[in-house]
Amino acid sequence: MKKICAVVGILMSFFITGFIVNAKRNDMQEELAREVFRFHVLANSDSEKDQALKMKVKEEVITYMRQELPESDSVNTTKKWARDNLDEIAALAQQIVEEEGYDYPVTAEVTTCDFPDKTYGDITFPAGEYEALRIEIGQAKGQNWWCVLYPNLCFIDAVNAVVPDAGKKDLKEVLEEDTYEMVTTRTRFKIGWFFF
Repeated sequence: MKKICAVVGILMSFFITGFIVNAKRNDMQEELAREVFRFHVLANSDSEKDQALKMKVKEEVITYMRQELPESDSVNTTKKWARDNLDEIAALAQQIVEEEGYDYPVTAEVTTCDFPDKTYGDITFPAGEYEALRIEIGQAKGQNWWCVLYPNLCFIDAVNAVVPDAGKKDLKEVLEEDTYEMVTTRTRFKIGWFFF
Protein backbone atom coordinates (compact mmCIF):
# COMPACT_ATOMS: atom_id res chain seq x y z
CA MET A 1 0.00 0.00 0.00
CA LYS A 2 2.86 2.40 0.81
CA LYS A 3 4.37 1.75 -2.63
CA ILE A 4 1.04 2.54 -4.32
CA CYS A 5 0.71 5.76 -2.32
CA ALA A 6 4.28 6.72 -3.22
CA VAL A 7 3.66 6.09 -6.93
CA VAL A 8 0.39 8.06 -6.81
CA GLY A 9 2.19 10.89 -5.01
CA ILE A 10 4.93 10.97 -7.63
CA LEU A 11 2.41 10.93 -10.48
CA MET A 12 0.42 13.72 -8.86
CA SER A 13 3.55 15.84 -8.44
CA PHE A 14 4.41 15.34 -12.13
CA PHE A 15 0.84 16.28 -13.09
CA ILE A 16 0.85 19.41 -10.93
CA THR A 17 4.33 20.40 -12.14
CA GLY A 18 3.25 19.93 -15.76
CA PHE A 19 0.16 22.04 -15.14
CA ILE A 20 2.26 24.83 -13.60
CA VAL A 21 4.83 24.69 -16.42
CA ASN A 22 2.04 24.89 -19.04
CA ALA A 23 0.39 27.82 -17.26
CA LYS A 24 3.69 29.72 -17.06
CA ARG A 25 4.48 28.91 -20.69
CA ASN A 26 1.05 30.23 -21.75
CA ASP A 27 1.54 33.40 -19.71
CA MET A 28 4.96 33.89 -21.31
CA GLN A 29 3.58 33.39 -24.83
CA GLU A 30 0.77 35.89 -24.19
CA GLU A 31 3.26 38.48 -22.92
CA LEU A 32 5.45 37.95 -25.98
CA ALA A 33 2.43 38.25 -28.28
CA ARG A 34 1.63 41.67 -26.78
CA GLU A 35 5.20 42.96 -27.14
CA VAL A 36 6.43 41.63 -30.51
CA PHE A 37 5.39 42.01 -34.14
CA ARG A 38 6.50 39.28 -36.52
CA PHE A 39 7.19 39.19 -40.26
CA HIS A 40 6.14 36.08 -42.17
CA VAL A 41 6.67 35.15 -45.83
CA LEU A 42 5.06 32.03 -47.28
CA ALA A 43 6.34 30.49 -50.50
CA ASN A 44 4.07 29.17 -53.23
CA SER A 45 5.45 25.64 -52.75
CA ASP A 46 8.47 23.73 -51.49
CA SER A 47 10.09 23.55 -54.91
CA GLU A 48 13.64 24.87 -55.03
CA LYS A 49 12.61 27.70 -57.39
CA ASP A 50 9.66 28.77 -55.23
CA GLN A 51 11.81 28.73 -52.10
CA ALA A 52 14.46 30.86 -53.85
CA LEU A 53 11.70 33.27 -54.96
CA LYS A 54 10.46 33.54 -51.36
CA MET A 55 13.96 34.47 -50.19
CA LYS A 56 14.29 37.09 -52.94
CA VAL A 57 10.96 38.65 -51.95
CA LYS A 58 11.97 38.57 -48.28
CA GLU A 59 15.31 40.29 -48.98
CA GLU A 60 13.75 43.05 -51.08
CA VAL A 61 10.93 43.72 -48.61
CA ILE A 62 13.35 43.86 -45.67
CA THR A 63 15.60 46.25 -47.62
CA TYR A 64 12.55 48.44 -48.30
CA MET A 65 11.52 48.38 -44.64
CA ARG A 66 15.03 49.24 -43.45
CA GLN A 67 14.88 52.35 -45.63
CA GLU A 68 11.28 53.38 -44.99
CA LEU A 69 10.28 52.16 -41.52
CA PRO A 70 11.03 54.95 -39.06
CA GLU A 71 12.79 54.22 -35.77
CA SER A 72 10.06 52.82 -33.58
CA ASP A 73 9.81 52.85 -29.83
CA SER A 74 6.73 50.65 -29.61
CA VAL A 75 5.12 47.60 -31.13
CA ASN A 76 1.97 49.62 -31.91
CA THR A 77 3.91 52.21 -33.93
CA THR A 78 5.48 49.43 -36.02
CA LYS A 79 2.11 47.72 -36.58
CA LYS A 80 0.53 51.02 -37.63
CA TRP A 81 3.34 51.68 -40.11
CA ALA A 82 2.90 48.19 -41.59
CA ARG A 83 -0.87 48.67 -41.94
CA ASP A 84 -0.41 52.09 -43.52
CA ASN A 85 2.10 50.71 -46.04
CA LEU A 86 0.50 47.37 -46.98
CA ASP A 87 -0.21 48.47 -50.55
CA GLU A 88 3.42 49.46 -51.14
CA ILE A 89 4.72 46.25 -49.54
CA ALA A 90 2.39 44.07 -51.63
CA ALA A 91 3.25 45.99 -54.81
CA LEU A 92 6.98 45.55 -54.17
CA ALA A 93 6.59 41.82 -53.52
CA GLN A 94 4.45 41.46 -56.65
CA GLN A 95 7.04 43.36 -58.69
CA ILE A 96 9.82 41.00 -57.54
CA VAL A 97 7.70 37.94 -58.37
CA GLU A 98 7.03 39.27 -61.87
CA GLU A 99 10.66 40.32 -62.44
CA GLU A 100 11.68 36.75 -61.60
CA GLY A 101 9.32 35.50 -64.33
CA TYR A 102 6.38 34.22 -62.28
CA ASP A 103 2.71 35.15 -62.43
CA TYR A 104 1.84 34.21 -58.83
CA PRO A 105 -0.49 36.61 -57.06
CA VAL A 106 0.89 38.19 -53.89
CA THR A 107 -1.03 39.36 -50.83
CA ALA A 108 0.18 41.28 -47.80
CA GLU A 109 -1.76 41.78 -44.59
CA VAL A 110 -1.35 42.40 -40.90
CA THR A 111 -3.03 39.45 -39.25
CA THR A 112 -2.92 37.08 -36.30
CA CYS A 113 -1.14 33.84 -37.17
CA ASP A 114 -0.58 30.55 -35.37
CA PHE A 115 3.14 29.90 -35.10
CA PRO A 116 4.82 26.69 -33.90
CA ASP A 117 7.80 26.86 -31.53
CA LYS A 118 10.49 28.81 -33.41
CA THR A 119 14.16 29.11 -32.57
CA TYR A 120 15.67 32.21 -34.03
CA GLY A 121 19.41 32.44 -33.49
CA ASP A 122 19.70 32.17 -29.71
CA ILE A 123 16.07 33.10 -29.01
CA THR A 124 13.15 30.66 -28.87
CA PHE A 125 9.55 31.79 -29.18
CA PRO A 126 6.89 29.39 -27.88
CA ALA A 127 4.04 28.26 -30.10
CA GLY A 128 0.94 30.42 -30.11
CA GLU A 129 -0.86 33.26 -31.81
CA TYR A 130 1.14 36.33 -32.77
CA GLU A 131 0.32 39.35 -34.88
CA ALA A 132 2.41 39.50 -38.04
CA LEU A 133 2.96 41.24 -41.33
CA ARG A 134 2.26 38.27 -43.58
CA ILE A 135 3.14 38.00 -47.27
CA GLU A 136 1.68 35.08 -49.20
CA ILE A 137 3.11 34.16 -52.59
CA GLY A 138 0.84 32.19 -54.92
CA GLN A 139 -0.79 29.26 -53.13
CA ALA A 140 1.31 29.92 -49.99
CA LYS A 141 1.73 26.17 -49.41
CA GLY A 142 5.50 26.11 -49.16
CA GLN A 143 7.87 26.44 -46.25
CA ASN A 144 7.86 29.86 -44.71
CA TRP A 145 10.41 32.36 -43.49
CA TRP A 146 9.97 34.62 -40.50
CA CYS A 147 11.64 37.17 -38.30
CA VAL A 148 10.55 39.76 -35.74
CA LEU A 149 10.05 43.36 -36.91
CA TYR A 150 9.58 44.79 -33.42
CA PRO A 151 11.86 44.72 -31.68
CA ASN A 152 14.13 44.17 -34.67
CA LEU A 153 15.31 40.57 -34.44
CA CYS A 154 15.75 40.00 -38.18
CA PHE A 155 19.09 38.31 -38.78
CA ILE A 156 22.10 40.50 -39.43
CA ASP A 157 23.97 37.33 -40.47
CA ALA A 158 21.49 34.87 -41.95
CA VAL A 159 24.15 32.21 -42.60
CA ASN A 160 25.11 32.00 -38.92
CA ALA A 161 21.65 33.00 -37.57
CA VAL A 162 22.97 36.00 -35.63
CA VAL A 163 20.30 38.16 -34.03
CA PRO A 164 21.23 41.86 -33.65
CA ASP A 165 22.38 42.80 -30.14
CA ALA A 166 20.32 46.00 -30.29
CA GLY A 167 17.18 43.94 -30.99
CA LYS A 168 17.90 41.63 -28.05
CA LYS A 169 18.44 44.68 -25.83
CA ASP A 170 15.09 46.14 -26.95
CA LEU A 171 13.37 42.78 -26.37
CA LYS A 172 14.82 42.64 -22.86
CA GLU A 173 13.43 46.11 -22.16
CA VAL A 174 9.84 45.24 -23.15
CA LEU A 175 9.62 41.83 -21.43
CA GLU A 176 9.51 40.77 -17.82
CA GLU A 177 12.92 39.50 -16.69
CA ASP A 178 11.84 35.87 -16.29
CA THR A 179 10.17 35.87 -19.74
CA TYR A 180 13.33 37.23 -21.35
CA GLU A 181 15.42 34.60 -19.56
CA MET A 182 13.05 31.91 -20.79
CA VAL A 183 13.15 32.88 -24.46
CA THR A 184 16.95 33.12 -24.43
CA THR A 185 17.41 29.72 -22.76
CA ARG A 186 19.09 27.48 -25.31
CA THR A 187 17.95 23.93 -24.55
CA ARG A 188 14.67 22.19 -23.75
CA PHE A 189 16.34 20.72 -20.67
CA LYS A 190 17.07 24.21 -19.37
CA ILE A 191 13.60 25.38 -20.35
CA GLY A 192 12.02 22.55 -18.35
CA TRP A 193 14.10 23.31 -15.30
CA PHE A 194 13.64 27.08 -15.62
CA PHE A 195 10.28 26.84 -13.87
CA PHE A 196 11.65 24.93 -10.88
